[in-house]
Amino acid sequence: MTEGTAAHCWFIAPLDLLAGAVARLPQRLLLGLGALLAWLLWPWMGRRRRYARVNLALCFPELAPVQRERLLRANLRATVTGALELLRAWYAPPPALQGLAEVEGLEHLRAATATGRGVLLFGGHFTHSELSARLLEELSGQPVHVVVRRNNHRCIEAMFDRARRNAFAGTIAKKDVRGLLRTLSQGGVVAYSADQNFNYQNAFVPFFGVPAATLTATPDLARRGKATVLPFWCHRGEDGRYRLRIEPQWKGWPSGDAAADAARYMGELEQVVRRHPEQYLWVHRRFKTRPPGEPGFYRTPAGHS
Repeated sequence: MTEGTAAHCWFIAPLDLLAGAVARLPQRLLLGLGALLAWLLWPWMGRRRRYARVNLALCFPELAPVQRERLLRANLRATVTGALELLRAWYAPPPALQGLAEVEGLEHLRAATATGRGVLLFGGHFTHSELSARLLEELSGQPVHVVVRRNNHRCIEAMFDRARRNAFAGTIAKKDVRGLLRTLSQGGVVAYSADQNFNYQNAFVPFFGVPAATLTATPDLARRGKATVLPFWCHRGEDGRYRLRIEPQWKGWPSGDAAADAARYMGELEQVVRRHPEQYLWVHRRFKTRPPGEPGFYRTPAGHS
């Protein structure tokens, strides 16, 4: 970093110190801080509240309005807490993570890595996804790479990237297919999700009964990278501890039919989300891209945020 850049990024050093302090908080205090911040930030989260409210209405029409509103508040609380869990994932020293998690199905990961092939840990966008990858590293001793979205602010991105590189084996930009394939072909383990809205290489498949534009390239990426695909899920229990689960690759997947494989993924993800719906990342526009001729879901009514 040049002298001029360092001066421009003067605020990063105190942010680093604050992030490190938050990452070391006892779990009870971190969760309490997340709840407090969610309450304080509620008035400034109008756009994200609207996205989540639309998504929940589409996906849980069977719930009464008061139940969906309760779920919305729980989800916003989990989403804000997820920002603190990111800091824990990036900055917490190993002793601060001890006793926070348990993992089921670790034998599937060990068997896959023993072959020398790369592994795609195939999950979804939950509020604690990167923390689950860090916890898996600590519990298994297996280095994990993460796929990330780069920040547009140069100083913030430098801070995030440095923290992630300290926590994980490496980072791969979301659209860096070449980097992903190189990591897999070298036997790396990559935490990967394909459940956000995709307007390319997609198929419209059901997610909670709603056609959702879903990436169809995952089986081809695994084939080209000679990787094993293992479903990887995590949820935070009522006691504040994290339950990680690695499953064997789904039978009959991939099938050779890209749309059918995407539908299987969405179906499996839906089952997991239904168990803990408040912990899924509902604040993004999952159903933004619509089939031809269908109106969008997220248009802002006049006079509303």
